[in-house]
Amino acid sequence: MDLVYKNEKPLFIIAAVISTIFWLVLTVATIGVVLIYLLLGYLFFLFAHSAFISYLKGTGVKISDEQYPDLYEKLVRGCATVGLKEVPEAYLLRTDFFNAIATKFLGKHFVVLFTDVVDALDSQPGAIDFYIGHELGHIHRRHLSWSTFIWPASVLPLLGAALRRAEEYTCDRYGVACCQSEDDIKAAISAIAAGDTRWKSININSYLKQVSYTRGFWMSFNELTSDYPWLTKRMATSLAVSRGEKIKCPRRNIFAWALACVIPRFGVNGAGSLLVVVAVIGILAAVALPAYQDYTERARIAGAYTSAKQVQAKVTQYVANHEAWPQSMQVLGYNEDALVDHANNVSVSLYDEGMIGALVGVDYAGDEQYLVLEPEVIDEGIVWHCYGENLLAKSLPAACR
Repeated sequence: MDLVYKNEKPLFIIAAVISTIFWLVLTVATIGVVLIYLLLGYLFFLFAHSAFISYLKGTGVKISDEQYPDLYEKLVRGCATVGLKEVPEAYLLRTDFFNAIATKFLGKHFVVLFTDVVDALDSQPGAIDFYIGHELGHIHRRHLSWSTFIWPASVLPLLGAALRRAEEYTCDRYGVACCQSEDDIKAAISAIAAGDTRWKSININSYLKQVSYTRGFWMSFNELTSDYPWLTKRMATSLAVSRGEKIKCPRRNIFAWALACVIPRFGVNGAGSLLVVVAVIGILAAVALPAYQDYTERARIAGAYTSAKQVQAKVTQYVANHEAWPQSMQVLGYNEDALVDHANNVSVSLYDEGMIGALVGVDYAGDEQYLVLEPEVIDEGIVWHCYGENLLAKSLPAACR
């Protein structure tokens, strides 16, 4: 039996290539500074994860040849079946979470069986082999070891979630390989679906018919953006693997593919991912829109400053030639009383004693807003001062602040 799901290797290669390029570019762009942040991030994760490992060792019951030897025998047999040379530490832990997990701390692997699972399958103990085999699959395939490296690619739409689902399918195959009978496979997956007592009376054939529902738009979309395949598919696929049969699941809805293409992987279901995307877009809009409005306003006033500087040059020349202030825009060579910049909605006019005012708008209180160029006569000639009237300082050109 090939224990690796057909899509896992190609998806992993794509993710590894993308992540390699990302890390190389980031390292070069930051001149290696990113490596320091990665080290700090690892130390933070180490301390955070140590809390769970410490709780596990201090509260959980370690499975060994002396403590729950029946479970320990399953663990050892499962390692031999999947080709795992080192038997990971295993613990039995009381929790409300109905599953099992594999984790890693400082290079050491751990398998955690939750008591609800073990108790629920007391009448079908062989089904526990599926859970053990599934978690050993994560360890044997080094899913935990590679997860950090391929993180950049794992957040990409479609790719990240598809790789995680492929890993789950692979680990289900490991679970199948560790089971002694098809009934054990059915019991293990049924317990997740129907609960710790109702799994015994589940109609497997009826449950498998629900696979046909997965072709719909909503189920397709939520699966494409999820880390886990639908449990009905996992049941059908696992049973097909145990029988040596090939199974073809329903095609997903094409419109669901189109929508899923724009939903990054956030480790939550499709609706949750969509909400995150909407929230991120909302936050970016809330930050970007005011920034864009500030930018356009500064650009408009910069245009007004350019127009006013043109008039300033003519005023300076007029004073040099006539030793008097110009009384109108016409004497400076303009046809109208104001120089109008229609592109920036600005009107530049001449006032007493050579003062130039560029009308740029009206504020919230209804007061006119001006960019002012005011001349001052000194011994060396004319010095121009630029400032704003009823304008925010951040909107003014650098020379006018």
